[in-house]
Amino acid sequence: MPGFGACTFLDVRAADWPYARSLGATPPSPNGVATARPHPTVAAFRAAAATRPVVVADLPAAPLSAASLRASAAMLAGAADACLLGDHGGARVQFPPSYRARLLADEGVAAWVGLNCRDRNRVAIEGEIAACLDAGAVAVHCVTGDHPALGHRPDAAAVFDLDSVDLVALAAAAAARDGGALCSVAHAPATPPTDRRLARLLTKIDAGADVVFVDHCGGAGPVADAVGELRAAGFGGLVLACVPVVTSAASAAVVASFAGDRLPAGYLDRITGGTAADWTPGAAGHSANGSGPNGLTAAEVAEIETAGIAEGTELAERMLEIPGVDGVNLSGGAPPGQEVALAAAMAEIARRVLGGSGPPSRRRSRPTAARVGTGAPGATGA
Repeated sequence: MPGFGACTFLDVRAADWPYARSLGATPPSPNGVATARPHPTVAAFRAAAATRPVVVADLPAAPLSAASLRASAAMLAGAADACLLGDHGGARVQFPPSYRARLLADEGVAAWVGLNCRDRNRVAIEGEIAACLDAGAVAVHCVTGDHPALGHRPDAAAVFDLDSVDLVALAAAAAARDGGALCSVAHAPATPPTDRRLARLLTKIDAGADVVFVDHCGGAGPVADAVGELRAAGFGGLVLACVPVVTSAASAAVVASFAGDRLPAGYLDRITGGTAADWTPGAAGHSANGSGPNGLTAAEVAEIETAGIAEGTELAERMLEIPGVDGVNLSGGAPPGQEVALAAAMAEIARRVLGGSGPPSRRRSRPTAARVGTGAPGATGA
């Protein structure tokens, strides 16, 4: 981290690693409070997950644009089971998670809300959790969060009053009281220190997490190994495997920026028809809108999009063949102006993967003007 040095996790001796090595004998009790009757959105998701694979899609949207969020949500309504609202350090200023959850609810889309410990203290986090649950969020995704120095707002002070384990405990207890929403966490088996990641994950599960997103780690083989270890450790909740979705050379550059060395071999090359240099962020050969130095023809643009949908569908289907995997997370990011195109591609992949068993459209009727708009320029909200 600029100005701070390497992650402190890398210097901790194995003997001093402060996380559990195994799951507790019984799930933690949320402060002795009986689980409330599930919110209808939560009940519908749980029912679906009990009978078939589920698809959670990142929601690409321009920041601070309700119109952009609604336009992407409209594409995914009735296709994905829920939309994940990211809250990462590279997203500049965003609407609060609970407000975005409310906007999705208005579109009939189940919100899977991401919360981090970077920008809010425990009081603000408790308020956001309560508001998200009141808005009908199907789940809360709990992460510690990257330091602001790594994002687009290095001028912002880091808070970190809590970490992801503390956040899980808060979210799980609140969900039990207020509608039974799920509580999810991330597992990054390919991120150093790799030999200690499972122990930290089990600690988060002991704190109350009941869904695990397995991050990009090299394709179906490494994911199968990670899921096998997790199931062998006794985890009985939902496991979702991340699948990158790419629709253009520019969106390939976005994916490469955060997961380039953890994707299946040749994945981006097969989609873009280029080499690593072609889709590396900032490399010569592609401008911000995904065109080459002489521009891409309409046929070439369509070819990349078609290839991206085909590759994403194939990888998702391979992930769902892994024993212990309950669903997939269609992940990715869109450069400004390509948010709706990426959402449309994710919806098409979801429909292909789920076939006729996908979620019914729950979208409410809204005035047309409220759903139309291109959104202000800015970083992706995925």
